[in-house]
Amino acid sequence: MKILTTGLLGLTLLASAAQADVFVSVDAKGNFVLSNVHRPGRHYERVIREVPAVAVNLDQQPQMIAARPYAEIVAKAATDNELPAALLHAVIQAESRYNPSAVSPKGAGGLMQLMPDTARELGVKNVYDPKANIQGGARYLKRLMTMFDNDMALAVAAYNAGPQAVLSRGGVIPPFAETQRYVPNVLNQYRRLQGLAADAPL
Repeated sequence: MKILTTGLLGLTLLASAAQADVFVSVDAKGNFVLSNVHRPGRHYERVIREVPAVAVNLDQQPQMIAARPYAEIVAKAATDNELPAALLHAVIQAESRYNPSAVSPKGAGGLMQLMPDTARELGVKNVYDPKANIQGGARYLKRLMTMFDNDMALAVAAYNAGPQAVLSRGGVIPPFAETQRYVPNVLNQYRRLQGLAADAPL
């Protein structure tokens, strides 16, 4: 009985992790048989019921996104440019930590750290204006997403290192130490804001 109980407990724990149905039956010799397959001709008792997967609507903004700084401006820029608001927030967090006055050693400025030439090209006259900066950064990020066939990792890498650095290497994340840190940082933050698992595909 102890062996049976231990076996049942072990299988129960295993099945719970896998979320599969588990059935118990008695064979012709009176032995208990555990299975995740219901075979015809046998009487089974279900001891574990599979929990249906819950569909996650990625279009719904998690509450944590709505509570982020500049949430309304980011939401508008995300809608205008058909981007997830979580991605814009993740980039802003990595680039400036929501500091609209941030300036990088290379001269990039504002929440999304737009370089002067990029800002001019995007029509952003004042990179320190949150609304203009976020809209400009979102337009630029959308351009990169289109350029790299909606590959988020490559688009984020290009945002950090420049699109040519990605293109010239045949469409891989450049081996720069900063970019190698930047990309997983942004993508992990994006997943967290979307309520996704750390290893969820993008």
